[in-house]
Amino acid sequence: MYDDQAADYQRPTCTACGRDFRTEEIGRVACRICRDRTDDNLAELAGPDGLYARLALCMAPGSAPKDGRAAGGRTAPLPVRLTPLDLAARGGVVTVLQSWLVDWHETLGWSHPRWQGDLQRQLDQVAGALRRNLDWAASSHPAFDEFADEVSSLVRACRRQVTGERSERRITVACPCGGILRVTVSTPGARCAGCGTQYDRVGVLELPLAQRAA
Repeated sequence: MYDDQAADYQRPTCTACGRDFRTEEIGRVACRICRDRTDDNLAELAGPDGLYARLALCMAPGSAPKDGRAAGGRTAPLPVRLTPLDLAARGGVVTVLQSWLVDWHETLGWSHPRWQGDLQRQLDQVAGALRRNLDWAASSHPAFDEFADEVSSLVRACRRQVTGERSERRITVACPCGGILRVTVSTPGARCAGCGTQYDRVGVLELPLAQRAA
């Protein structure tokens, strides 16, 4: 009976990337690798030289056809690029991070956080608060995977505007059950909606490409 139980045992996995937990990580929600990656992403957003601050330097209209200006014709081009403006304005990066900090405070039973100063100061404050409580979140918060994914998405979006790098191309892969997953080369992991199988980064990229419908 013991042997049967051992054979059926499935090692707990990280909800953010699907990796098997190390022994010292069992009982956590996310592995330390995902925690550290999220910490690095928050640090990259904050500060006077961070990605968020640098958004202000790339709002002038450029030559790219999709840089947020109005298309040719009788409508005059907009004086700013809309994508970096949307990321930098209220409702963008700062608001998304603040909503997560509010959620954490409510989960812990703490009073509502207060925001001070302009949006840059608020960004630095909320990024700092999230980083200070990151180990708790990776250990206990049931939606840490969603938080880590959203922070990663914000960093990629800001980086594309600041550096001009293109969006990663998505590929469609097939799970053995017939389910379809859309991933990029940097996808940390994915779960098949069809059978519930959780793949880590290596596993999901080893799946065969899905055949296109005729």
